Amino acid sequence: MAISVGAATRNLANVQQLQRMPSPSSCNSLSVHRVFCAQPCRIVHGLVCGYSSSTFFASETSFSFVARPTRKNHQLRNGSFVVRADADYYATLGVGKNADKSEIKSAYRKLARQYHPDVNKEPGAEQKFKDISNAYEVLSDDEKRSIYDRFGEAGLKGAGGAGGAAGFNNPFDLFETFFGGMGGRSSGQARNRPVQGDDERYDLLLDFKEAVFGVEKDIDVTRLESCSTCSGSGAKPGTTPTTCSTCGGQGQVMTTAQTPLGMFQQVSTCPTCKGSGEMSTPCSTCSGDGRVRKSKRISLKVPAGVDSGSRLRVRSEGNAGRKGGPPGDLYVFINVKSDPELKRDGNNIYVSVKISYIGAILGTTVKVPTVDGFVDLKIPAGTQPGSTLVMAKRGVPLLGKSNLRGDELVKVQVEIPKKLSSEERKLIEELAEVSKPKAGSSR
Repeated sequence: MAISVGAATRNLANVQQLQRMPSPSSCNSLSVHRVFCAQPCRIVHGLVCGYSSSTFFASETSFSFVARPTRKNHQLRNGSFVVRADADYYATLGVGKNADKSEIKSAYRKLARQYHPDVNKEPGAEQKFKDISNAYEVLSDDEKRSIYDRFGEAGLKGAGGAGGAAGFNNPFDLFETFFGGMGGRSSGQARNRPVQGDDERYDLLLDFKEAVFGVEKDIDVTRLESCSTCSGSGAKPGTTPTTCSTCGGQGQVMTTAQTPLGMFQQVSTCPTCKGSGEMSTPCSTCSGDGRVRKSKRISLKVPAGVDSGSRLRVRSEGNAGRKGGPPGDLYVFINVKSDPELKRDGNNIYVSVKISYIGAILGTTVKVPTVDGFVDLKIPAGTQPGSTLVMAKRGVPLLGKSNLRGDELVKVQVEIPKKLSSEERKLIEELAEVSKPKAGSSR
């Protein structure tokens, strides 16, 4: 929930009345984010409850404020700027406001173990873990706790004491001080851990029968390989990396920008070290990447039955990983050339043959093209034009089951001559005469 900065104003009497409003602990309404003087503007309607620690001066006729939201406690809603309430660090740790340090420490240890992202994979667990760490860092420090109790989260930001986006120490570093290596996600380790390399793609064109029966191919693949000069570290041999002075080894920096809506803070990757937290003299061979692009010849066994659109995976033949990480995979995408006679649909082959009308009437034998070469096919007498004959197991082997094959389907086309010799015509006329039904008989 939140309240928005609306358009209505309050006069001086209204402001004086604000100082008599109940504190957040005794009010059911929302407290709003603390404000600091910046540019003159009028106090707006709705900016009332929860300001027990804010100060308004009766001698002023106009007032200045700047909402200082963190990245997660502001948003635009229905065109209005929305400022969320300060974080309640006591509620975050589940302790009372009079809790002593031992109670706070015990609560932190319990919750940090429960919500550590290496243990808890639920959505939001990592943010909860960070909130718990932020709360502990404030409440375990007497000075920060005193400021927080008086002025809230905004007081910490104004004092440079850090909270959340204002500069908390890395929550995983804090966790390390309690639990040692458990989880192993300190900021430096997380950024410098080995990272798996990207996958690489290769497009392979096969002849029709190569795809049907399989083939072994030597292919030349260009990919990133570990730099032999620096052994993949990216640093010039003989040099030692140092902590980045810009981000202090955190790999991230915070920028603050003044806008008409308030003071905004943003965390971004450190531009100096590119997020690594370290600075080193780059290797002259790989320019600090730790990898160089090279070509390698790979022997590839293409199985029988592949088709256009098939994809083969060759493990660990992709791009090299960073910081000693494992390489990615090579994916080979298959394209198959068409055949002038044979048409493929799945594991079946389709072909057409032409026979004479005499062959259709009397039956005949023709040579039919197949993936195995030409094969004699017996055409039975009386075959009708457009008939389809099946040649079993003359098709494509099943992918992964080369002992099983599809069929070849042969469509018969009967050729009718456009011109006849006088002798052919005479014989056909005699046949037609013989074929006429006799009186009193039926065919």
